[in-house]
Amino acid sequence: MSDTAPVQVTEIPDAAAAARRPRRRSRRAVLVIGCVLTASVILLALVSLVWLPFPQSDTSGTRLEGPGAEHWLGTDKLGRDLMTQLMIGARIALVVGLGSVAIAAVLGLTLGLIAAFAWPWLDDTLSAALDVIIAFPVLLLAMLVVAVQGASLWSAILAIGLAQSAVVARLVRILARRVLGEQFVTASRTSGTRWPGVVGGHILPNIAPMLGVNLALQFGIAVLAEASLSYLGLGAPPPNASWGRMLFEAQGTVLTAPVGAIAPGIALVVLVLGVNFIADGLRDVADPTRRHG
Repeated sequence: MSDTAPVQVTEIPDAAAAARRPRRRSRRAVLVIGCVLTASVILLALVSLVWLPFPQSDTSGTRLEGPGAEHWLGTDKLGRDLMTQLMIGARIALVVGLGSVAIAAVLGLTLGLIAAFAWPWLDDTLSAALDVIIAFPVLLLAMLVVAVQGASLWSAILAIGLAQSAVVARLVRILARRVLGEQFVTASRTSGTRWPGVVGGHILPNIAPMLGVNLALQFGIAVLAEASLSYLGLGAPPPNASWGRMLFEAQGTVLTAPVGAIAPGIALVVLVLGVNFIADGLRDVADPTRRHG
């Protein structure tokens, strides 16, 4: 009778867990890159509040001068320092993005909650009105509002915020109705909790993660919309140095002095890309299926 050798059992690593590790690292890297890109623009805007290379309206430089020790990015066709304009443009982009998102959040949250709690006929009416507004491009609605109010920085913020509020309102309505159908909301109402308590204790905490992701995306859209309005002459008027206005003024000299068009274009890409990366990272945190699937 021959002895049989003991069978050695080797542990098989969890293939799914091993596959998730590089995916998690890549998502974390995207979030870090987004924070770095966005922070660079924020730092540029903060520095512009206390220091600028040249005064905003200074035209003492040589026209269309190339980058150098005195003018780091060169000058435009009027002799203004491009680095100064780029820093002021960063400040304007952040103000417009934050202001527009704040307006969209307040109006969208209010309308969305009203639609979620409203009678069916009022809900259908609000939903139809929101769908009509969403069907129009944000830039077109912003142009209409700016045309009525007049071209200014605050008109651009108001116009973009009003246009984006419909998107936020529809998202809030969908998310709030989903939460209202959960059993813990029914139990809370049965225990005597009033509707304001349900909104503050259950609905807002549950919709906040996805709402934050959407608002981050709306921030990038607002920055692009403001640059488009300024390019068309409907944004912040001179002497405000918006990135869109810088692109408009540099289009005639893009071949002889390309830095005037390249610098604001790169700044726009950096800010919008950074905010979108942050939104992707927040979506992974807010959505368990993306985090573990």
